[in-house]
Amino acid sequence: MKTKTFSLRHQLDAIFRQNREAIDKSFTPSQLEVLERIAEVMTGAFRSGHKILLCGNGGSAADSQHIAAEFVGRFKRERRSLPALALTTDTSILTAVGNDYAYEQIFSRQVEGLGEQGDVLIVLSTSGNSKNILEAVKTAKARGITTVGLTGSSGGALKSAADLCFQAQSAETPHIQEVHITALHALSEVVEDQVAFQK
Repeated sequence: MKTKTFSLRHQLDAIFRQNREAIDKSFTPSQLEVLERIAEVMTGAFRSGHKILLCGNGGSAADSQHIAAEFVGRFKRERRSLPALALTTDTSILTAVGNDYAYEQIFSRQVEGLGEQGDVLIVLSTSGNSKNILEAVKTAKARGITTVGLTGSSGGALKSAADLCFQAQSAETPHIQEVHITALHALSEVVEDQVAFQK
């Protein structure tokens, strides 16, 4: 029993150590500068009456929905509802587009139909190579929508495709996602504060 407990504790300790390492490596001065620029474009979009669109696959889809809810509802303070939309939630759209067109277009068709110049599209891809994410970015840029990518240490194709790209410094999907949600929570707080203090 003691051996089993020690083994589990050792494994848990290793997991949390890897998490801390990913956090420490990801939030360097240069990466914080990227997040600052992302916060500025998000704040600018909200202040000018535009919206934030978010999308991702799997756990990144859940994070997209999570952050959209933080803006439409609230993060920490009372303020007006902010327009944010996760493109991962409408199963009728997702299945219709996936069936009638291709899975690669499930987000780009929504960007085409719902996005407008002045909006911001935030895409999450741990590999940076998800085809449906890259198609969404391509469509957004054609419509004058600022594109923000969150990805892993390699960056993938998303690194050069997005206008702004934050890279979690890990190659492990769980730790990339942990860094992403930390970054997105920080963005939620600072953007909320900026909009709430708008004169």
